[in-house]
Amino acid sequence: MKEIKTINAPGAIGPYSQGFISNGMVYTSGQIPVNPANGEVPEGISAQAEQSCKNVGALLESAGIGFANVVKTTCFLVDMADFAAFNEVYARYFISKPARSCVAVKELPKGVLCEIEAVAEL
Repeated sequence: MKEIKTINAPGAIGPYSQGFISNGMVYTSGQIPVNPANGEVPEGISAQAEQSCKNVGALLESAGIGFANVVKTTCFLVDMADFAAFNEVYARYFISKPARSCVAVKELPKGVLCEIEAVAEL
């Protein structure tokens, strides 16, 4: 098992890792839309979805793979009314259309609107 660490995605804000490589698979922690360069969160669901996707991409890259290797994602939205706008951004990154769950939650860390976690094959 190997831990994934990169400065190109937000650091963990709790007792967890950014991700792990285990048995030929990559498991990322949920990525909220925090810009790792300045710690800021963009406004609006589209900008937040974009940053969350970029953060997932940074973790995948640090494992030596890309979005095409993703087999499953779990997406969390604070408001299902944002589903269409979120999907529009998500579809530009996850073009291989991995299996996915998308659920509404009451709230997310730092008051963000979305979070994405991924499982990928090396």
